Amino acid sequence: MDENQINDLSKKVIGAAIEVHKNLGPGLLENAYEQCLCQELYLQGIPFERQKFMPIDYKGCEVDCGYRLDIVVDNKIIVELKSASSIAPIHEAQLMTYLKLSKLWLGLLINFNVVSLKKGIKRVVCGYCDSD
Repeated sequence: MDENQINDLSKKVIGAAIEVHKNLGPGLLENAYEQCLCQELYLQGIPFERQKFMPIDYKGCEVDCGYRLDIVVDNKIIVELKSASSIAPIHEAQLMTYLKLSKLWLGLLINFNVVSLKKGIKRVVCGYCDSD
């Protein structure tokens, strides 16, 4: 999948998130948005994995630290969900670390606790990560 296809896929994911937000609005727990976004991705035929296990490669040894990625779409895009008052720099740093560790280059940080979801979406690109 090339960069244009991944960007098209990210637009579909953002559209699915907007649909969830339009139906639910702000103020719910992150888990509710995650379940509903997964349902919307399923309804739209977009392949995804929920709570995908992510080991850490530390000096050549795979270490299970219990990390789970909220949603990974088509093994190409990490979707990190929040329901917070705002997206903080630590949220962006967390997603960047996930991108580096997974060797994916595009992540979507989506904060559902906003009046307009367009203000709660941040694309994070890891320019020096390998992508298959």
